[in-house]
Amino acid sequence: MSETAALAETDFARLPDIGHGVFAAPLLRPAQVGEDWLEPAQRSYSADENRVWDELYARQMEILPGRAASAFLAGLEQLDLGRGGVPEFGRLSEELDALTGWSIVPVPMLIPDHVFFWHLANRRFPAGNFIRSREEFDYIREPDVFHDVFGHVPMLADPVYADYMQEYGRAGWKAMRHNRLKSLGALYWYTVEFGLIQEAGGLRVYGAGILSGPAEAVYSLEADSPNRIMLNVDRVMRTDYVIDDLQPTYFVIESFQQLYHDTVDRDFDRLYRSLSPGFTYANTAVIDIDDVLHRGSQEYALRGGRGSGAAPV
Repeated sequence: MSETAALAETDFARLPDIGHGVFAAPLLRPAQVGEDWLEPAQRSYSADENRVWDELYARQMEILPGRAASAFLAGLEQLDLGRGGVPEFGRLSEELDALTGWSIVPVPMLIPDHVFFWHLANRRFPAGNFIRSREEFDYIREPDVFHDVFGHVPMLADPVYADYMQEYGRAGWKAMRHNRLKSLGALYWYTVEFGLIQEAGGLRVYGAGILSGPAEAVYSLEADSPNRIMLNVDRVMRTDYVIDDLQPTYFVIESFQQLYHDTVDRDFDRLYRSLSPGFTYANTAVIDIDDVLHRGSQEYALRGGRGSGAAPV
């Protein structure tokens, strides 16, 4: 790599160039946003939309004590996300900035990978500027403000986790250069969205995709169907994942310090050169190098998952 390219890769103040040969999902940018995909302001929510937030919050808080990671519960208390209605991003950003230097910025929808990486690299977390309808109360296809703020933001109050998220954003530059965005996406999926952590009291949830929904918070920890395997970064980045159902496999960390060092200290240039364009392992697989805490029956997936009405057991 040339000196100019190397400097560009670490110039996180500038939006990165995705390049013509990089495989990424094509997203149509709405007219009201620029290349940073940021909305001019957080929208105003109706009384009913604020009630949706309050009802979602109350439902999750019946389930999460004893299941959520201690860092999540501490962040939830520090930021007081249950004070009523959708939190105001400006206030939330001021409080979060005082804790870990992060802010919350409004975006209209899912945003392109390279823009998402850029915001994370600069300690900005993009949050959907909309909330689900009552018809989508139990399942949404695209992350909304409840998933993004309730699920993700409390974890950003933890200093080590907050640093991990920034380093993940910076890692996006290298993934694009090697055309391995899918592999880096698998790491995000199995840690930030669906990660478990081993605490003194047992397994707990820190992944936002689990924390923001009722069924998976119980299923991920207590069901017999899924595998629970200690995190191995190289293995995870070779593993396929499911985006529209409960996960067949969860990966477990010992601590956020371990997660940080296993990723930030990893030679990703060498790893990316060894990765194939597609995934090596199915999302149900248990392989010989795995440190397995629980080998799942996969009954839920074998019965057809959500589409079949199978019980999440």
